[in-house]
Amino acid sequence: MEKFLPFLLLCLLIFLRKVNGQGDMITTTKFIKDGETIVSSDGTFELGFFSPGNTSTNRYVGIWYKKISVITPVWVANRLVPLTNKSGVLKVIQSGGVALQNVTNSTIWSTNSSRFVQNPVAQLLDTGNFVLRDANDPNPENFLWQSFDYPTDTLIANMKLGRDLITGFERYLSSWKSSDDPAPGDYTYHCDPTGYPQDVMRKGADVIYRAGPWNGLRWSGAPNMVNNSITSFGLVMNNKEIYYKYELVNKSVVSALVVKPNGNTMRLIWIAKTQGWVNYHSADADDCDTYKLCGAYGTCNILSDPVCHCLDKFEPKHQDDWNRADWTSGCVRKTPLNCTGDGFIMYSGVKLPDTRTSWFNETMSLDECRAVCLRNCSCMGYTNLDIRNGGSGCLIWIEELIDIRQLSQSGQDIYIRMSASEIGSAGSSSKGDKSVILAVALPLLFALILLGLGVGLILYKRRRREDPVVMTRGRFSGHNNKNDNTNQSHHEDFELPLLDLLTLINATDNFSIANKIGEGGFGLVYKGVLEGGQEVAVKRLSETSKQGIHEFKNEVNCIAKLQHRNLVKLLGCCVQGEEKMLVYEYLQNKSLDIYIFDEERSALLDWPKRFNIINGIARGLMYLHQDSRLRIIHRDLKASNVLLDTEMNPKISDFGMARSFGGDETGANTRRVVGTYGYMSPEYAVDGIFSVKSDVFSFGVLVLEIVSGKKNRRFVHPDHHLNLLGHVNTMSQLLCVKGLYSKYLLMSSRVVYKLLTLSMYIT
Repeated sequence: MEKFLPFLLLCLLIFLRKVNGQGDMITTTKFIKDGETIVSSDGTFELGFFSPGNTSTNRYVGIWYKKISVITPVWVANRLVPLTNKSGVLKVIQSGGVALQNVTNSTIWSTNSSRFVQNPVAQLLDTGNFVLRDANDPNPENFLWQSFDYPTDTLIANMKLGRDLITGFERYLSSWKSSDDPAPGDYTYHCDPTGYPQDVMRKGADVIYRAGPWNGLRWSGAPNMVNNSITSFGLVMNNKEIYYKYELVNKSVVSALVVKPNGNTMRLIWIAKTQGWVNYHSADADDCDTYKLCGAYGTCNILSDPVCHCLDKFEPKHQDDWNRADWTSGCVRKTPLNCTGDGFIMYSGVKLPDTRTSWFNETMSLDECRAVCLRNCSCMGYTNLDIRNGGSGCLIWIEELIDIRQLSQSGQDIYIRMSASEIGSAGSSSKGDKSVILAVALPLLFALILLGLGVGLILYKRRRREDPVVMTRGRFSGHNNKNDNTNQSHHEDFELPLLDLLTLINATDNFSIANKIGEGGFGLVYKGVLEGGQEVAVKRLSETSKQGIHEFKNEVNCIAKLQHRNLVKLLGCCVQGEEKMLVYEYLQNKSLDIYIFDEERSALLDWPKRFNIINGIARGLMYLHQDSRLRIIHRDLKASNVLLDTEMNPKISDFGMARSFGGDETGANTRRVVGTYGYMSPEYAVDGIFSVKSDVFSFGVLVLEIVSGKKNRRFVHPDHHLNLLGHVNTMSQLLCVKGLYSKYLLMSSRVVYKLLTLSMYIT
């Protein structure tokens, strides 16, 4: 028997190879049937037949990652015409093409090469590129056809996203119609070469998101897009083609850019430890990513409320529209241009405007760029084309400046044309005048710098002598609610653990972008691991945040002594120098909006889980409004401010906008309306009147979103222009609940109607 053992093992290996894969190649004599695959030589990618989603039985030919447990197609061949059974065969035909045929030998899909070779083969390369070539010619320049030229919804490393300037051929991403149907959906993602290259997302023909122009390092509107130990990014631009691509620095990492059926564009990374995909970065992450939300010369700042305002020296074009939070009409200059005598004002820290009506030169200096723009009365602004090495090149805008955004980090400078009267006398100073001014100003400036350094040193030494051990309510007595202290004993100071700055630097790997897990009005949120192994979430106050020290104090005062299973737990804080940070318990499943508004993740929340989430939020609100020592009104209850623990239990978070009351008080009035439109009660949004009822209104909207899986403000219906709240109200009056709840909820219409009726009653 032992003599036959090697022979049996060899036979077994041959059998397994035949069943599980046939090398990395298909030839005219070797094809694959449904159930068979080919695998790239390094074992990274696999090509074969699959059925998408959880319910579809249609069969498609696709490419996916071989070494991960979740089949994630990165390319689909026959996305328009599926096979309805498992009779498919993928073969190379003698005329020089790849064809997918059914049981009757009818061609379902084929490549479109017009060239002919004697010995064609189709090979799955280690890059994930499926190519048709001559068997004796592996030169990529001579490929007859390649899948990289026809992307579907996924961009993987070394793929090109852009346009061939000679033939006009464009490579772009297009979303699936749904998770069960890979046919092209509504959304496409392009590297648009018009004017100066920029990444854009389109819904149909309309631009809905723009990443900004390439600045030498990244897209201008994507500050988190930085070369790191995982990926490097680049734009290639010559007289033949313009394209964007990325490469994997760490070859062991699995990463892809995916356009989801709902239009969400995410850079995903596979985490082997958890056997799941992690969203490393999302395009269109907040309202300010909405294309031209604030109109011409309007700028969007997600940290302000409202988010849109006019640039300095500009005013709303139609004030009545702006009063209604319709900012799309944009802004106009307070003083019109007259061309002669115009100058420029620098605006800093912005995402650069739409460049489809721009002109550029790669060799000009910034001074030369200014001169060119000044001579052209149609030129509205200019900046450096490339921000590396101090800046170089020239980028100018010929028409109105649209889709500007204020960035909290890595924003750019832009010089916008203004009337001489807005610039002041400095704009018309002669060279001689400027020399005199400089001769006086420079010594004065130097003296001021020395004085500032001396004062700073004194303050620094004085601060170093302070050694705070605990933070008390008295230290943060600047809370603007006068009622906070009237009913409290002076002996009720709380002791909140203070963490050293160095501890948090080490815990977050020096606030590494890889550890960033969120961003909001407060600033950035990082995941950290303390020395004892405890995972924490660190909220770091941004220097440019308009929700600043007041909200920091407010959050500490409101939540420090709150203890409830449905409220996120504050573990400590750091107040050191200019740094102000809050340290919370880390919740692995992140925020509720990630699940209910995502086509794929939504399937993870069945009705019992959603009901538990609704119930938990209600319990948390009940505690805030009735059971805690002080009555607390949250004022910003929304899906992204509800975090989920490992068992999907909800915890209300982000108390930066909260207000506390003592005694029998239940509300107040304010001129500073804060929160999120779509969740605000009418009396609060219009008149600034808020109370516990304001939170209850927000809760009602949140219940509708949890049940329906749709956003209130971004709800779209072909028959009317109502938001989700208005649509549900109309349908519930008609006793029609069909289509009002997520397809993943197995529940009776009677239960849905009761829930919707309750939601409408409290809103």
